[in-house]
Amino acid sequence: MLTNDNLRKGKNSSCSFPSKAGVANFAHNMSVNLFPILEGGGCHPYSKSKLRGCLIRLLEPIQDRFEDSPEVITDSFFKEVPLIKKQLEEDAAYIALGDPAALDIDVVIMAYPGFFAILVYRLAHCLSGFGVPIVPRVMTEHAHSLTGIDINPKAKIGSEFFIDHGTGIVIGETAVIGNRVKLYQGVTIGALSVNKTMASEKRHPTIEDNVIIYAGSTILGGDTIIGHDSIIGGNVWLTESVPPFSLVYHKSKVTIRDRDDKKELI
Repeated sequence: MLTNDNLRKGKNSSCSFPSKAGVANFAHNMSVNLFPILEGGGCHPYSKSKLRGCLIRLLEPIQDRFEDSPEVITDSFFKEVPLIKKQLEEDAAYIALGDPAALDIDVVIMAYPGFFAILVYRLAHCLSGFGVPIVPRVMTEHAHSLTGIDINPKAKIGSEFFIDHGTGIVIGETAVIGNRVKLYQGVTIGALSVNKTMASEKRHPTIEDNVIIYAGSTILGGDTIIGHDSIIGGNVWLTESVPPFSLVYHKSKVTIRDRDDKKELI
């Protein structure tokens, strides 16, 4: 049981945790195995058997925290990898289709931080779904450190997900995001409260299909639903639901004056 004393001292000793560097290396090597272009020419990605061994070693120190053995979890994970790759290919194609600056899908895979954050999230989310603690979170925090994009591995995100630019995006643990959703930099999909008593509750919003959320917007609360095919403009603050096909924007006034005589030009 997690108590305040556990939180202060740490539930287990340091020897009960996987190597943080090992988790980061696993996330990197899995990414390169799926998309060798991430490493560039002359790359020799880790084989499936070597990656399998890496994951088993990462899970062994924490095997008392989940039901199945590290070997069973690892086998289950690798059975899902082809589906994960298919999802990621759909993500990359959707990004390439929607971004005028994207020359082709390969550029998206190789150079777009949003795609890399999604890639690591999808791998981590799969492990999290098998009840694995710690490792998925360290994986997404590794991606966070490289991209500035913070996606909790337990968030549920649909297909053809598009993160443009990405820096400063936060997606909370119980967020639910539909298909063909597009987020710009600085978007927060967060909780209204960080009270520990709410740990088992839905604290983060639901974003339905075909929604665009522009830069700097903040959407909070577990009961907040952004209806499908809506557009949320930049710098919007939302704590309540909006119906499908909504256009939500923040109105601001820009004043331009002459620097010398302070005459208002517009």
